[in-house]
Amino acid sequence: MEGKVNINIYYGGRGLIDDPTLYVINKMREVLEELRVHVTQYNLYENKNAIPTLPQTLKEADGIILASTVEWYGIGGYMYQFLDSCWLYGDKEKIAKLYMCPVVMSTTYGEREGKMQLATAWEVLGGQPCSGICGYIANTLTLEMKQEYTTIIEKKAENLYRTVNQKIPSFPASNQAVKNTVATSPNVDLTPQESEQLSRYAADDGYVQRQKEDIQELASMFRDMLSEKDGSSQDAYIQRFYQAFKPQAGFAASYALKLDENEEALIIQVDGPQVECYYGSMEEPDVEVTTMSDVIDEIIAGRVSFQSAFMSGTMKMKGNFRVMRMLDNLFVFEE
Repeated sequence: MEGKVNINIYYGGRGLIDDPTLYVINKMREVLEELRVHVTQYNLYENKNAIPTLPQTLKEADGIILASTVEWYGIGGYMYQFLDSCWLYGDKEKIAKLYMCPVVMSTTYGEREGKMQLATAWEVLGGQPCSGICGYIANTLTLEMKQEYTTIIEKKAENLYRTVNQKIPSFPASNQAVKNTVATSPNVDLTPQESEQLSRYAADDGYVQRQKEDIQELASMFRDMLSEKDGSSQDAYIQRFYQAFKPQAGFAASYALKLDENEEALIIQVDGPQVECYYGSMEEPDVEVTTMSDVIDEIIAGRVSFQSAFMSGTMKMKGNFRVMRMLDNLFVFEE
């Protein structure tokens, strides 16, 4: 295979059959292979215990595709782990010569931000990002049925091949300048034996489980010590939510607010003019929110809104985003 272009694909999604990102990279792979490119795909969810060793595979590549799916917020943990490993264990001299094409498809919101995150991360690593693909696709059939979408994907794959094959230069980026002047990291050259040891350490589920048990034991001890204080703050939260409630005609939804590491969530059930707040558990609420008590304190004080907390990353959400946005209409806290 001497002289042949090698392109690696690193897929950071969950491998779902209706993942639009999978459709895009499969179509790009077909085009690249028709151009006699040798393509190797690494599914990070299948290699999650070996992610720290995957940067070693960059040495065999002329260009790469970083592909991920935004399912609710951000590009996903597997891709972040891979980029972290590139920073800690990757060969920076090799990365500096690598072209990277970002592919980020979204089934919710945030595909443009995800694409920008991948491009910025690759620049900070010292590499060269290419023009990528991003889009909002609620149903993968949309990609399959519209020929114009297929044409866009094929053109992007051809452009990637042309850029890698001709080594097209690009202007330097400020991200790279910052990396060269202030952002330093040790360049760790791992031998095969060291890579294997690192992989075993990362995959040591027994060690990780023991650490989790120790943390849970400590957390339980401190929860018992602070139970009286926590109980009073919980009652205050319920009272403030009742006071701030503004009924919305015809609207019904359920919310579960998980605060800090409390086992019980703050359950809020809204049904037209009625609202019920209590601590407990609920199977499949419309929206599940995870945040810290400090963030809820800021919201109750009227200094931030639920949506601004979510957009800033201090609050995480699962469920219907439109129902999540209704929280600011249902509960109006004044400063």
